[in-house]
Amino acid sequence: MENVNEAIKPIAGLIFKWFDINVTEADKTYTVSYELDKTIGFIAGIDFTTNRDKLMYQRGTHRLEVNRFEVFPEGFPTKKVYHLPDVEAHKRFYRRGGKIPVGNGIVKVEYKDTNDASTPFEPYSIRVVLDCELKDS
Repeated sequence: MENVNEAIKPIAGLIFKWFDINVTEADKTYTVSYELDKTIGFIAGIDFTTNRDKLMYQRGTHRLEVNRFEVFPEGFPTKKVYHLPDVEAHKRFYRRGGKIPVGNGIVKVEYKDTNDASTPFEPYSIRVVLDCELKDS
């Protein structure tokens, strides 16, 4: 059984970073690179949010890499990483079981919007949210 005191993280250790991808055209791939602060040592979780749930859910796939390490392969369904707002806050992040070292601090996302007959295109935006941890001092 897990010791509850070991799972508690001080509020000062909670670091969230995010960046946006503006999807302005249908059936197009958007590539965005984001550089994390030098104080960030690990990514503990990843989440995708949007202002148009159905569009991202039905139309979106992506590839995500951290420090040239592929976390999600090309064509990974974004709906597998997306959580509806009614999900408890601590469960919204996709976690791979361990922390991802950030190395050079570059996070790269290739997001692809693909035509879908059930969801006509209109511009939307994607927010990639990273649950980060500071480097050990």
